[in-house]
Amino acid sequence: MPLELDLYGVYLPGFFGLMLAAHVVTLGIRYFASRAGFYALVWHRALFDLSIYVLVLGALFSLASNLISQ
Repeated sequence: MPLELDLYGVYLPGFFGLMLAAHVVTLGIRYFASRAGFYALVWHRALFDLSIYVLVLGALFSLASNLISQ
């Protein structure tokens, strides 16, 4: 991804923006899973949260790379 973010003169890779977006989406998923009582079925909550974050980040990266290449 050749995209760069300019934050007050500091250039950050575009992947950083995707990481922040994935974190926000994951926070929403965690909130709704907690309210629904889904975590009672999960063996290791931290590992499950990490896997959800990685899945969301991968989906956002795939979506962004498809949008940029078109």
